[in-house]
Amino acid sequence: MLPPRIERPSLDGDLAVDIAIIGAGFAGLAAARRLSQLDPRLGVAVLEAGVIGEGTAGRNSGFIIDVPHEVSSDDYGGDGLGHAARDLAIHRRAIELVTEMVDEFDWGHDIVDPCGKYNIALSAEGDRHVSAYAAQLKNLGESCQLLDAKETAALTGSAAFTSALFTPGTLMIQPAAFIRAFADALKDPVRIFERTPALSIEGGENGWLVKTPRGFVSARKIIMANNGHAQSFGFFQGRLLHVFTYASMTEEFDPSRLGGHRKWAATPASPMGTTMRRVQWQRGDRMLIRSRYTYNPSMTVGERDVSSAGALHDRKFSYRFPSLAGVKMEYRWAGAMALTWNSVPAFGELEPGIFAACGCNGLGASNATASGIAAAESVLGVNTPLTQIYASYAKPTALPPQPLTTIGAKVSLTVKEWRAGVE
Repeated sequence: MLPPRIERPSLDGDLAVDIAIIGAGFAGLAAARRLSQLDPRLGVAVLEAGVIGEGTAGRNSGFIIDVPHEVSSDDYGGDGLGHAARDLAIHRRAIELVTEMVDEFDWGHDIVDPCGKYNIALSAEGDRHVSAYAAQLKNLGESCQLLDAKETAALTGSAAFTSALFTPGTLMIQPAAFIRAFADALKDPVRIFERTPALSIEGGENGWLVKTPRGFVSARKIIMANNGHAQSFGFFQGRLLHVFTYASMTEEFDPSRLGGHRKWAATPASPMGTTMRRVQWQRGDRMLIRSRYTYNPSMTVGERDVSSAGALHDRKFSYRFPSLAGVKMEYRWAGAMALTWNSVPAFGELEPGIFAACGCNGLGASNATASGIAAAESVLGVNTPLTQIYASYAKPTALPPQPLTTIGAKVSLTVKEWRAGVE
C-alpha cells in the first residue's frame, strides 16, 4: 500500500563495529535506538536479510498494546496481579520509546496514532469474556469503558457485535510505514544494511565475525533480534514453537456503505478469535481481518495455508459486515511468531558477547520492542527496571520430542480455535 522504499545499501566488503544486530524488525531497531541513546559513539551495524518493512514486522496488524494480552495465554487475565504488573511495565516501556520518537521526528497519525483499541465480542460467551476482562483491568487500576450492543454497533457500523471494551493506551501504527520511519530515523554511527542476510557467526580475534554474502562484520558483541530464526544459528534448539497467523485486507470501498466510525481497531473477546481493523485510505476505507493460527516448524508457509486462512476470513467478514457484500479481499498474507512452551521470552546472553531478544510470544510490536530495549541495556551492563524484569524470567523449557510437539501444537491450536467459536 506504500510507494517503493528507497533502500539502504547492502554490505559490500568487511566492516568492524562495536555491536552487530541481526534483524531490523521491532526488536532490532529498538535495540539500535537504545544503544545510540546510551552511548552515541558506539559503532552499530544492523543487518536486515530483506527490505525494511517487508518482513514480519511490516506484516504486523499494527497494535502496540499496553494492557496484558498474550496470544499464548488461555485468557486475558494472566496468572496474577504480579505478572499483569510486569506485562504492563514491559509494554509501557515499549510505548514510551515509540512516543519519544513520535515527538522527536514529528510523525503523524498516518504512522502512529494514539487512539486506543477495543476488545470486541459477538456472542454471550464473548460478552462474559469482555466483562471479566473489564473487571480485571479495573482491579489493576486501569482505565477502560464498556460498550453495549447499541454503542458497539454505532462504533463498527454492524449489528453483529454484541459488546466491546475500550482501552485508551494502545498505539495504532501503519506497521510498514512505522518500521521504515524507525529505520530511517537511525543515523551514524548506527548503520543499516538491507538485503544483507547473516549467514553464520564465527569466533574472531576481537569478538565475533558475522558472515554475509559479500563481506564480514567484526563485532565485539552481537544482538540476535531475528525471533524464530535464532534457531538457524543453533540457538534455542527444541525450545521455540513456530506459529503463523494470517490476515486479509479488503480493497477500498465507499465509506457510505458502512456506518460507524471510519477508524477503529479491535482485538477479539477470545484470545484465538478474530482481530478487526478499519483503515481510512486514499480513495475510501479498508477492513483488515486477522484470524487462524498454524504450527509451521519449517518457518515457512505455502499458498495452501494462506488460501485456507483466506477462505475463513471471507466467511468471518461476511458474517460481521453483510452490508459490504461484494467487497473483495485485495491482500492476504501470513506473519511468523515464535512462542515458548512456558511463555517466557527467548532472551539473555547465549554465549559470551552474544545476546538474544527473541521469542515474543505474540504481541510482537509491544514485546519485541521492549525485548530490544532490554537487550541493548544488557549488552552495555546497564541495570534498569526493564532488565530486572527480563532477568527474572525462567529460561525457555524444552519441547517434547517429535512427533509429540507437532501433534500437540496442532491439536492445541485446533481446539482453541474451535473453542473461540463465532468470535
